[in-house]
Amino acid sequence: MLSTLLVVLPIFALIFAGWLARRVGVLGAAATTELNRFVVFLALPALLFDVTAHAHWSTIWKPGFIGAFGLSSLAIFALAVLIRGGAGRPLADAAVDGLNAGYANTGFMGFPLALVAFGPEALAPTTVAAILTVCGVFAVAIVLIETGLRREAAAWGRGGGARRPVWWTVGRSLVRNPLLVAPALGALVPSAGLAVPDAVATFLKLLGGAAAPCALVALGLFLAQPRQTGGGQGRTAALLVGLKLVLHPLLAYGLGRYLFDLPPLLLHTAVLMAALPTGTGPFMLAEFYRREADLTATVVLVSTVLAVVTVSAYLAAIA
Repeated sequence: MLSTLLVVLPIFALIFAGWLARRVGVLGAAATTELNRFVVFLALPALLFDVTAHAHWSTIWKPGFIGAFGLSSLAIFALAVLIRGGAGRPLADAAVDGLNAGYANTGFMGFPLALVAFGPEALAPTTVAAILTVCGVFAVAIVLIETGLRREAAAWGRGGGARRPVWWTVGRSLVRNPLLVAPALGALVPSAGLAVPDAVATFLKLLGGAAAPCALVALGLFLAQPRQTGGGQGRTAALLVGLKLVLHPLLAYGLGRYLFDLPPLLLHTAVLMAALPTGTGPFMLAEFYRREADLTATVVLVSTVLAVVTVSAYLAAIA
C-alpha cells in the first residue's frame, strides 16, 4: 500500500494546490475555465501527438493485451452510457459519464505503478494501455458528445442545425477538434518512416508535460467553487466509481485469462491498468463542454482515494 500511496500523493498535492489557490484568492473564478482551455487546446494535443509520433508499433503490438484492456474499457464505457442514457440523460452527458467509468488514469499513475509492481518489462503494455485510453476511448467519447450536442442544437433550431444534417455538423466539429486531430497527425510520423526533430520533440515534451498537472490544478480550482449537487448525484457517483474500480478490472481479468490466454505479466498489467481510478481526461471534457463537471469532479476524487485501497489489495493478492 505504501508504494501506491506514494504514487497517489502527488495527485492529491496538485489538486490541493488548485483548491488552496482558489480559496485564498490567488486565482480567480475564471481560472478553472482558462486553465482547462490551455490543457484542451495546447498541452493535451501536444502530449497526444508526442505519444503517437514516438510509438514503435513493432514493440507495442500486443493483440491479446489490446483485446483484454481495450475491449474491457470500451465495454465499461458503453455500459455506463447505456445506463445513464436509459435514465434519461442526454447523449452528451451520458458520454461524459461513460468516460468516468471507462477512462483509467494510465498516464499519471499507470507508469510508476507498473514499474514498481512488475518492473521495466511492464512499460511496453502500459504504453499500449495509455494509447488505447487517451486516443481510443477518449475519441469515442468526443464523437458521442459532439453528436449529442449537434442533435440538441438541431432540435432547438440553433446554429444551422435544422438546415444541415447532423453528420455534417458533427464531422466538421470533429476535424476541428485538436484532441482528435493531434494524435491522428502524430500517427502519420512513424507510418511515413519519419522522425520528429529534436527541437520539436523538446517542445512537445515541455508543452505536453503540463497537461496532467494543469488538469489536476484545474480540478482543485473547480472543487473550491461553491457547488450545488443535484439529486441522486451521490448514487450516480457510486455507480460510476463501482464500474471503474470493480467491474472494469474484473472484466479485463476475465477477457485476458479466459479469452485471450495472456501470459502472467500481460494479464496482471492489463488488470492493474483497468483497476486504476478515473483520470483527468473526463474532467477536462466535462468542464470544457459544461456537461456533468460536478459529477465528474466527484468521481475523479473519490475513485482516486478508494484506488489506494483497491489497487494495493490487488497487488498484495498477486504478490
